[in-house]
Amino acid sequence: MTKEMHNMEWKESWHDDYLKWVCAFANARGGRLVIGKNDRGKVVGLANAESLLEKLPNKIRDLLGILVDVNLKSEHGEDYLEIEVEPYPTPINLRGRYYTRSGSTKQEMKGSALSKFLLSKLGRHWDDMPVPYASIKDLDSTAFDYFRTAAAKSGRMGAAVLNDTKKAIIDNMQLREGRYLRAAAVLLFHKNPEQFVPGAYVKIGFFRAEHDLVYQDEIHGNLFAQAQKTLDLLTTKYMKAYIHYEGVRRIDRPLFPRDALREVIHNALVHRDYTSGVPIQIRVYEDTIRFYNDGCLPEGWTVKKLMKKHKSKPHNPLIAGAFFRSGDIEAWGRGIETIRDACREHGCDFPVLESEPTGFMVEFKGEVPGREKVGEKVGEKVGENLTDNQRQILSILSDAPHASARTLAQEIGISVRKIEVNLRKLRERELLRRIGPAKGGHWEVLDKEQS
Repeated sequence: MTKEMHNMEWKESWHDDYLKWVCAFANARGGRLVIGKNDRGKVVGLANAESLLEKLPNKIRDLLGILVDVNLKSEHGEDYLEIEVEPYPTPINLRGRYYTRSGSTKQEMKGSALSKFLLSKLGRHWDDMPVPYASIKDLDSTAFDYFRTAAAKSGRMGAAVLNDTKKAIIDNMQLREGRYLRAAAVLLFHKNPEQFVPGAYVKIGFFRAEHDLVYQDEIHGNLFAQAQKTLDLLTTKYMKAYIHYEGVRRIDRPLFPRDALREVIHNALVHRDYTSGVPIQIRVYEDTIRFYNDGCLPEGWTVKKLMKKHKSKPHNPLIAGAFFRSGDIEAWGRGIETIRDACREHGCDFPVLESEPTGFMVEFKGEVPGREKVGEKVGEKVGENLTDNQRQILSILSDAPHASARTLAQEIGISVRKIEVNLRKLRERELLRRIGPAKGGHWEVLDKEQS
């Protein structure tokens, strides 16, 4: 039996309240409203089918301003109607209310969701809307100094940008509409963006446990400043660096790579929904960093699609364009690849990504060196010195010194990240050393008895 889908709805009889479904289909991807079937798709018949066939097209035209096809169907001697609704390029409302189809449900759009919908139907984005009372003279000279230097250094704008005035930069990047600055200009360059865009800041907190806040900071100002200050605070105040030695050289190694964190911060600033009034929130724990952002994926996108190669489709194109020209982000949807490469090089797991209708979450999770992992199997440690995994690593490398971390992981049955953690511990204890470069070199086991 056919099932109801995102573009089909079944009703046993007609009620004028079902005009909301017609409106929802018109504002989404179109669809079919079937009158005379129950919720299992079985035809139950429609006594007034002929009458509705004449009345419904006119009623829908008069109340919604759209044209639909109403077709009379018959099955096993029972009549029913199919109302075919095409997707409309302009916003459709029913008595001043706007509805849309989300999955298999009908929803009324309000607030920021309605604003976003109306802008998309008009072919516009929130960041290109004009902002009254914002003036070029109120823009921050420091933000322009940063942009000039960064844009020239990135090579994405000519060296002449170093001498451009504020007005020239604003106009060259199409950040003004008539005499009004666009919202993107206010966020990128204004001294106090929150005067016009409430909630346009970043909030960071360090937690011992989920509800045990130890300390916190708020980062305000233009978006360029927010990006730099947020990354600096994360890497100097919030995220610990763990110390180990390679020979006599001291190595300070944080749990997560700076380049990956930087990419996540920039993407949160570029793609967030600034109409929500809620700041970007970053929760830091001893072994976890979690980013919350009110932005959302483009319509029809999933996290699975985001993880694959994809075209760039920024939520705020003008803001994205400015960050691209300054060299802060890459174009063509390469953010995921940047994060993946940074995590692989650092030896940590790729973060968890979660997309919800209310926002987007990115979570980095690592292992604190020297701390036994919760749930570690009893008896995994062998003797007082080495774990079973470390003994296996030494044994394999004694016979196959060119084995890669991936090969070791496959042989032992643990993750590449755990292999790299154990390799580092073995080097710290001078039981293992690397001969030659990271690529092309080999391992030397220094204590054959431990293997």
